[in-house]
Amino acid sequence: MKQILIIDDDMYIGNMLEEVLAKQGYGVLRAYSGTEALLVLSQVTPDLVLLDLMLPGLSGEEVLPRIKGIPVIVVSAKVDIQDKVNLLLGGAADYITKPFDTQELLARIAVQLRKKETEGTVTALTVGELHLDSVLHEVTVRSVPVRLTRTEYAILKLLMQNPKQVIAKSVILERIIEDTPDCTESSLKQHISNLRKKLRDVGGKEYIEAVWGIGFKLTDV
Repeated sequence: MKQILIIDDDMYIGNMLEEVLAKQGYGVLRAYSGTEALLVLSQVTPDLVLLDLMLPGLSGEEVLPRIKGIPVIVVSAKVDIQDKVNLLLGGAADYITKPFDTQELLARIAVQLRKKETEGTVTALTVGELHLDSVLHEVTVRSVPVRLTRTEYAILKLLMQNPKQVIAKSVILERIIEDTPDCTESSLKQHISNLRKKLRDVGGKEYIEAVWGIGFKLTDV
């Protein structure tokens, strides 16, 4: 479920937006001031932000540059062209003026979420001798195909997306649970053991190492 953070101190507009978004299947988070918005953003990462400018505490203009990596649609009563230009140049993904048509806003939200997904889609990963094609759902070692289960594939993909990081076991479970609900804390070790063996049988060496007490990472391949 995509999550949208509404940053607006107007209860009526916020409630209306929450109702409209919930009916479309979005999860909704709320913040009523700029300061509260930054607190929420320090704890969760929504998929999109709807940002009012006239906020108590920190203004929307002050909050905007502190939001990184999340598309922001400014929802404001300000209609001056220069205001819009400054905000778009300052990092806003889009701008819609109050009062607005909810269908137009929903369309703008859908566009930004689709754009984010497209930009974030990587169809192939290569780390040393390992190659993963997410379109064909194939993994090769030194160009030799390796047959993996769905769970093994998901684990390897996560490790290849973060090739220099140690990924904690709890993080692996959290990140792959939607794709592999059969993987549990008790079975994760066996899945990784099977994955390591399959890669080793083809490549002749270890490609995944256990970091004692923490989790797993790719070896320097």
